[in-house]
Amino acid sequence: MAETVVCVGAVVRRNNAALLVRQSPGHPLGGLWTIPWGQVDRGESPTAAALREVREEAGVTAAVDGLLGLQELPEPWLGMLGILFLCAHVDGDPVPDARETDAARYFGAAQLEAIADSLEPLSAWIVRRVLAEDFILLQSNDSGPFMPSPTYL
Repeated sequence: MAETVVCVGAVVRRNNAALLVRQSPGHPLGGLWTIPWGQVDRGESPTAAALREVREEAGVTAAVDGLLGLQELPEPWLGMLGILFLCAHVDGDPVPDARETDAARYFGAAQLEAIADSLEPLSAWIVRRVLAEDFILLQSNDSGPFMPSPTYL
């Protein structure tokens, strides 16, 4: 049996907008706008990976507000698990990395509709829900036994 691959995604909010990146040509999702996301590196925590992906793909510094949820990914990513975090913008203006991403910017709800045909489905669904305040957020619980590692309960 193959090893499960853990991926993370970050919905970064600034005011009433969410950060999206456009995946570069050659990427499996080339040309599509997505939330910043990627695989957790060996020895890296999921929260650290989410913040790293935001910095790498969009040049933005963010802070994790909480856990939005988990997504078991379908074909062709079967065996991958996505952990989705809600983050707050801390610093920086969106700048693509010119390798994995060729564009990065914040979109409000109305602006999302203008790019609807080029939105990756999971990113579109989760960003629309976040911007509509239609989600339940699990915040880190400081009473967890392994602090300072976050416990979401």
